[in-house]
Amino acid sequence: MFPAAALLSLSFLAIAYGQQVGTLTAENHPRLSIQQCSAGGSCQTLQRSVVLDSNWRWLHDVSSSTNCYTGNTWDTSLCPDPQTCAQNCALDGADYAGTYGITTSGNQLSLKFVTQGPYSKNIGSRVYLLSEDDTTYEMFNLKNQEFTFDVDMSTLPCGLNGALYFVEMDADGGKSRFPTNKAGSKYGTGYCDTQCPHDIKFINGEANILGWAPSPSDPNAGSGQYGTCCNEMDVWEANSMGAAVTPHVCSVQGQTRCESATQCGDGDDRYDGICDKDGCDFNSWRMGDQTFLGSGKTVDTSQKFTVVTQFLTADNTTSGALSEIRRLYVQNGKVIANSKTNIPGMAAYDSITDDFCNAQKQVFGDTNTFESLGGLKQMGNAFQQGMALVMSIWDDHAAEMLWLDSDYPTDADPSKPGVSRGPCPTSSGQPTDVESQSPGATVVFSNIKFGPIGSTYA
Repeated sequence: MFPAAALLSLSFLAIAYGQQVGTLTAENHPRLSIQQCSAGGSCQTLQRSVVLDSNWRWLHDVSSSTNCYTGNTWDTSLCPDPQTCAQNCALDGADYAGTYGITTSGNQLSLKFVTQGPYSKNIGSRVYLLSEDDTTYEMFNLKNQEFTFDVDMSTLPCGLNGALYFVEMDADGGKSRFPTNKAGSKYGTGYCDTQCPHDIKFINGEANILGWAPSPSDPNAGSGQYGTCCNEMDVWEANSMGAAVTPHVCSVQGQTRCESATQCGDGDDRYDGICDKDGCDFNSWRMGDQTFLGSGKTVDTSQKFTVVTQFLTADNTTSGALSEIRRLYVQNGKVIANSKTNIPGMAAYDSITDDFCNAQKQVFGDTNTFESLGGLKQMGNAFQQGMALVMSIWDDHAAEMLWLDSDYPTDADPSKPGVSRGPCPTSSGQPTDVESQSPGATVVFSNIKFGPIGSTYA
């Protein structure tokens, strides 16, 4: 999800994990309407819902309320090994608004950063869009289509990320492939992305307890031996200071458990793994236009606006090879074209193509695993298989979100092309600071539409 030599880590408190289904709290998915549009601009409203990721849920003994996971440690009596843990531990339902700060109204989803309850404190959240049957993820193929939504992220400061993206999860959360997973997508299982995150507590229906190590900076997080990998299309990673759109690809199709540091691309093996962790990002600030997006700028992040992303194919069909990702905005009744690249040695690109990605990597001196793992064609292959919609709010214990909104790497010369990514100071983004100073920060996604090119906005 970000170009940093570190593991993606979501911050969370009062969280537990599992694969069995508990009965102590009812699971009621918040309803969320979206629209499917047709050529000419007529749109049909679809009644859908969202589900909380299993990583946030209470995990307890199947026959009692005893926690299977507390703080950043497992109960070894309930979880002596991965398989026994999956048998002994149950995921339960969620109090979306009260515990997690997740609310919906019509076509609007609000995700609050910090939610303080009488017995718990929750940090961040991640939800998935469910299909009409309310038990499987809605799967999208956006080739030769466009995807549009409104966003209000005016309260998100440096160091926060209100993200909307697609990942190549199983529609049923892995329930059919892994019979020990009894919970499935109804309880938000099966997450994966191109960072091959190790902080997911259950992967392939088994507890990720082998080699489990508590996080040195997060008292409620840790990492296990395994990661969970898949193709990822980051449509929107942003706060009020900046934004990026980034396709990431893998050499594999579908959710895949990685089992070694090399396969997972950990540490010094970052560019030897099965997934492209850097991706090919278009961040207007990083690409040389520091006046385009931000508070009071061309796209004014102090108020709501519409984000339109178009996925063009080489032959203009839904089965053709993905060849270009275009971006435009609508705000206060005005259509705003994307910014253009203003970097010495690069043409004035305003969209993501393989040519853009190759030129960017060369000028910035970055390793081009995006090209070696298949580029835009592989991203299109993932859409052809179907990708689930993810919406989240999170802070970054690994890299303080500096890869999105500041100078990164911090030891590089900020005057070097590609290093400056946003206006935030390199001292910003510390999770303890963000959590204490901006607990009420909220991202609001609304008015989600998808359909043929040109059908979702006026």
